[in-house]
Parts: sequence; C-alpha cells; structure tokens
Amino acid sequence: MAVIDELIREEETGALSFGNYNLAVKTKQDGFSYNGDSYKIKTFNEITKLEKNGTFVYESVPGTAVHNFMANDKKVMFSVEGAEDASVTLELEPEKEYKVHIDGVYVGKMSTNLGGKLNLSVELAPDKEVEVVIEKQ
Repeated sequence: MAVIDELIREEETGALSFGNYNLAVKTKQDGFSYNGDSYKIKTFNEITKLEKNGTFVYESVPGTAVHNFMANDKKVMFSVEGAEDASVTLELEPEKEYKVHIDGVYVGKMSTNLGGKLNLSVELAPDKEVEVVIEKQ
C-alpha cells in the first residue's frame, strides 16, 4: 500500500483510509462526510490524528497511513504503515477490557483508562502494513 495522497477517503469496502507520513508540513482536511458523520484529519511525518464529529478517534506519533479502518461497538480493525515504529492511541469505551492482535499475533488484553483511551506500540517499516484488531471483551 501507500500513503493516502487525498489525506482521507472511503474505500470500496466502506472502510476509511487516512494519513500521509511523508508530508513535511502539517496538512489537514475538515468536513469529510462519511456515514452521516463529519471527519477531520491532521497528518504529517510527526503525527496523524483523526476526529469524528469533533471527538477524538485515532492518533499516532510519529505520523502513519491507516488503511481499511473499520470500527463498531465491539471491534476496531485497520492496517497501519509508517516510516518507523509508532505509538497509537484510540478512543474506545472507558474502563473496558480489549483483546489486541497485531499482525495476526495475540499480544494480550489491554484496558482503556477513565477517558476511554487505549495506547499501543506498533513496529513499523516503510511499505509494510501491520494489521491491528482490537475486540471488546
């Protein structure tokens, strides 16, 4: 795969893809309409951040490209790529436990904090996607 040149797009599968870690300057797009919601993306080599209706959804440091992002109340799935290892933060349900799989490997159960944030580290390399699956217990 590759970075998302248009910053954010809906795929034929109905999933979202977003982010461009090759940009040297912070670039943003606001008001992207998807399934009746409004999304805002900020991305460049230092950070990628996605918001839905003004609420935090995804953030990575440094910046990443996210492919086929799909989320519901039970599961979040996406593939991520970047120039180097990244710290990823997702907004999920507060104080809940989730099973986390990275690249097909079960890495354990993780709990969200009081604010619903789940933090994980992903080992990345250019032009190699890593699949992330997070399932609510």
